[in-house]
Amino acid sequence: MVKIGCKYGSHRVISPIGGLPQAADVVSNDPEIFDNEILVDVEALNIDSASFRQLKEEACGDPEKMKQRILSIVEQSGKMKNPVTGSGGVLIGRIEQIGSDLTGKTEGKIGDRIVTMVSLSMTPLKLVAIEAIHMATDRVDVRGKAILFETSQFAILPPDIPDNIALAVLDVAGAPAQMAKLAKPGDKVLILGANGKSGMLSAYVARKKVEPDGLVIGVVRDPVKQQRLQALGYCDEVICVDACNTLDLLEKALAANQGQEYDLVVNCLNVPVCEMSCILPTKDQGIVYFFSMATSFTKAALGAEGVAKDITMIIGNGYTAGHADYALQLLRESPELYKFFEENY
Repeated sequence: MVKIGCKYGSHRVISPIGGLPQAADVVSNDPEIFDNEILVDVEALNIDSASFRQLKEEACGDPEKMKQRILSIVEQSGKMKNPVTGSGGVLIGRIEQIGSDLTGKTEGKIGDRIVTMVSLSMTPLKLVAIEAIHMATDRVDVRGKAILFETSQFAILPPDIPDNIALAVLDVAGAPAQMAKLAKPGDKVLILGANGKSGMLSAYVARKKVEPDGLVIGVVRDPVKQQRLQALGYCDEVICVDACNTLDLLEKALAANQGQEYDLVVNCLNVPVCEMSCILPTKDQGIVYFFSMATSFTKAALGAEGVAKDITMIIGNGYTAGHADYALQLLRESPELYKFFEENY
């Protein structure tokens, strides 16, 4: 008997009925798949930066408490959706089973090792155990199963890039791909959180896109990371300032651009309450790209209205066509970028 579920995964939603998996409170993580689903044997979770930071702070940096919290979230909701940040991350695993209706229709085959390109916040997940938490890289080694829907995107792990590096890059692949679409020659670009995964990739792409007359300014909080990023040459200048201090950031950002506002501002931070730090430096008719999942879009919308900023604000959609291949190709073309991910992930 053919057993076909909704291609968007609504058949897995337990609460609230009629919803979709990402917004749902609880989904079914039953490993028995529908004919248009894929079963994945999960090896690791790469929890998104905002979520991992919140979990670490909640557990006071204790890995054992973090393990219990993650297991509790997955047990209660059937997926890894942080109830505070609302975000998830991605996973790495091996295709174990492909539903009969997807056979021959999907890029992957049984046995392929993949990285999911959809959020854990919408991916049915059943964990047997957490083996280890890597505090410096947001990675959680696990044993478990996950379900991919008919529309769920994934990338096959490349043979020429180590797993940890590929996982780190693919987790934020939407950021550099969107930067490539948004940045134009001559643009003045400001990147908050330019020293992290998404920020570093975005800075590299921005440098290529705005030449020869554009400007790329990075914002970091750590003086050591400021020096490292400056040495790479992706940014014309790297400002060291707490992005939560809006007026201090605004003053330093404008000074770096000869007192002028920016065409494009990108938020790659993993902390909340930085919406206005992105909005105020943006010129009228300019663009703010909120890649950070710590963003409050209510605060962004009402904040821009409150200061009379006529700007375009883009939600950090992690998907754009070809983003996985594009992000991995950046590593292949830039030894310096590859070295950064090799040293840090």
